[in-house]
Amino acid sequence: MTTDMIKDDGASAEAAGPAMVKAEGVHKAFGNLEVLKGIDLEVASGEVCCLIGPSGSGKSTFLRCINHLEKINAGRLYVAGDLVGYRQQGEKLYELRDHEVARKRRDIGMVFQRFNLFPHMTAVENIIEAPVQVKGMNKAAARERAHELLTRVGLADKASSYPSQLSGGQQQRVAIARALAMDPKLMLFDEPTSALDPELVGDVLDVMRDLAESGMTMIVVTHEMGFAREVGDSLVFMDGGVVVESGHPREVLTNPHHERTQSFLSKVL
Repeated sequence: MTTDMIKDDGASAEAAGPAMVKAEGVHKAFGNLEVLKGIDLEVASGEVCCLIGPSGSGKSTFLRCINHLEKINAGRLYVAGDLVGYRQQGEKLYELRDHEVARKRRDIGMVFQRFNLFPHMTAVENIIEAPVQVKGMNKAAARERAHELLTRVGLADKASSYPSQLSGGQQQRVAIARALAMDPKLMLFDEPTSALDPELVGDVLDVMRDLAESGMTMIVVTHEMGFAREVGDSLVFMDGGVVVESGHPREVLTNPHHERTQSFLSKVL
């Protein structure tokens, strides 16, 4: 399938350089509703980039485009120098087959607002499912790795628990461990604490803080401004499908330049 809407601008995978994620003029529409209106963004390897903005600004859609859960209509998206979802031949892009997309998606971990755990599987079983089924990992080795990850997220004693026996915060930490089990190059977080009771948020943010300190490249859609200020290397404010303002989190949060950013932050800080 050719994607004629996505025109060649002379860019190549090499042009992505050292960036882990590079977006060039990314557009995405759902029917007549244009959600992304030309996103340009770079996230370096090892960087924690926090996306903030009002509901409907396109943050989650952009995140899903990075993982090719949504197909862009125009522009270019690269992860680790590779085009997302397409290969280029001449001046046209051709959409990758489903199995090719799935193979590339292994390198990108994603944590959703809702935990999406398999309810009939224990914490360990949820974590080993993808490494065993997708990567062909030995089950015993996968279990050992799962126990290591549960320890890392503070749930060593919950290996045999089912999702229904876990709190929302514990389920989200299992979801993070599940994503890490695939050894991703990049982690995407789509408002990972928004569905949690306030007292459960801290444990999840602690795990994310630990990931950041370990050098994991992360893009985080969040309303947790304290986390963005403390852990983020960059902060991007989106509204109406465009990047309105970006910079170092402390600079953007304490001295926003754009009037729309100022208005938004006055309501959330």
